[in-house]
This record gives sequence, structure tokens and C-alpha cells, in this order.
Amino acid sequence: MISTRITEMFGIDHPVVCGGMTGLGTAPLISAVANAGALGFLTALTQPSPEALAAEIKRTQDLTDKPFGVNLTILPTINPVPYDEYRAVIVESGIKIVETAGSSPAPHLPDFQAAGVKVIHKATSVRHALSAERKGVDVISIDGFECAGHPGEDDVPGLILIPAAVRELSIPVIASGGLATGSGLAAALALGADAVNMGTRFMATAEAPIHENVKNQIVANSERDTVLVFRNFHNTARVVRNEVSEQIVEIGERPGATFDDVAELASGARGRANVLGEGRMDDGMWWAGQTQGLIQEVDTVAAVVDKVVADAEEIMTRRLPGLVRD
Repeated sequence: MISTRITEMFGIDHPVVCGGMTGLGTAPLISAVANAGALGFLTALTQPSPEALAAEIKRTQDLTDKPFGVNLTILPTINPVPYDEYRAVIVESGIKIVETAGSSPAPHLPDFQAAGVKVIHKATSVRHALSAERKGVDVISIDGFECAGHPGEDDVPGLILIPAAVRELSIPVIASGGLATGSGLAAALALGADAVNMGTRFMATAEAPIHENVKNQIVANSERDTVLVFRNFHNTARVVRNEVSEQIVEIGERPGATFDDVAELASGARGRANVLGEGRMDDGMWWAGQTQGLIQEVDTVAAVVDKVVADAEEIMTRRLPGLVRD
């Protein structure tokens, strides 16, 4: 068994995390992650209301007696989000671990800290990680350039970003982006991280609440089957290469293009309904990382976690020591 500051802090068996994923972070997947001895996060804003989030937390609690958390992504939206109410539900439901992402978590920290909630904040640069540490978060999840979603604008891959963050921070670091295997876990620990966050790998599991076409496409894809969209809008995002995402890139590169020109194509609701829900793979933008090239099968969450940890242990206890000569 691999013991780190993260496993000890959160009372989990393995230093493996399934961070918040919009549309996927629901009770079936997150309870399976928890039961496998890893740490999963329900996605608060996947639920249409604070009351729905309370029900989803209860549903997860009925499926597992092991630790799990809630992701609260803080972003500007057209329709105001009642963040205070979502936060209150998290606290009142007895959740003790929260993952924040997007804007500064500072407005939410006093209530979380008063309730004894540990906060993990996702960052894409060392400077933003340091800012979050100064504000009082307990853990940083650092996203390398390989990740699905928004990797920031610095284009720094994990092999550099992870040790750079570890060097500057005093709080534990979760490595995120480009991680899907036991060798990745062993490498992240060698770079100083205390755990790994896997998103795309958990999409290709039996329990992930998405269409089988999506899972099979992840297995079929290579590490080259992502594209970067919204570059010219300074909101870079890594998504899966398909007809819609390539069209978004082409439109976004036109002189004078604005986000409004791609908004309909890039609609998250469209991607969740058409792709994740119905399996129409070219009828919406959807998210996955370069780790697609490392995923060779759809399996249960328990099997994925067991293999990742067993492979990492084998590498650290047998292969690497065997390379050292007196």
C-alpha cells in the first residue's frame, strides 16, 4: 500500500483522485471510486439546483461509507449561480472535502474552514497555486498542459509543472493531467506529488454515466486525438478532435473572431446531450485529455484503481531498485 500525505489527510487507501467532471461526477461513478479506496468528487453544478445536489450527496452516501467530496467550480456565467446555497448544502450534508476550480476560492473558505472542510484548489500555474496557498487552501491540484479542460495559457507540461509546484508549495500537491497508469502514478510520486488526479481514465469505466460510444472512442483514440480550442480568446481548452472541435478551431482563427462566433458549436449542453448522452460522436464538443493514448480498455472502476496502484508498487519496489548498482 502506498501511503502519502493525501492518503493520511483524507483517510483513503490509495493516492488516486477522480476530480470533478461536469456531467460525470454523479453518485454511480463517485461511489464506485470511493469504494475502490480512491477519492472522488461529485460535481455540484452538474446538479440543476442546491436541492438536487443535496439529494445526490445523500444518494452517494447510501452507496458508500467511504470518504468522497464535492467539486465547486466558480466561473462567471450568463445566469447567476447561487454559490452560497450550493456551499451551504455541502456543509449541511456533512461533506468534509471540497475541490474548487476556476476563480478564487477565497469567498468560500471562511464557511468551509469553520465547518472543518478541507479544500483542494485546482491551479494551472505555480503562481496561481501559491496565491491559493496564501488564501488558505489545504491542497493544490496542479494541471499540466496535457489535461482535458482548461490548462491555462502557459503551456507547461506536467513533467515540469509538478516538480516546480512541489518546490514552491508547502502544502500537498496532487498531480493532474496526462495521468492514467501505474507508471504515471510512480512518476508523479517521484516528482514530489502526493497523489494523482485521473479524469479521462475514469470516463472509460463501466460506472461512468456516459454513452458506450464515448468510452469506446476514448480507447480507440491516440494521444494525438485532441485539439486546443479558444486559443485566440485566451481561454484555451483541450477537447477531443472531431468535426465540431475542428470547426471551432477554424472559426476561432479567423481575423476578428469572437467567442460568440463559436458559442453554439461549443455549447456544453449540446456536448452533454448529443455526445455523452446519445453517443453521436461528431455532434458536439466533448472533453478528454491526451491520456486517451494510454487507455486500452473499458473496465470497472475497482479494476482500474487496483491496476494503477499495483503497477506503481511494482515499478517502485522492483523495477526501479533493480536499476541501481553499487
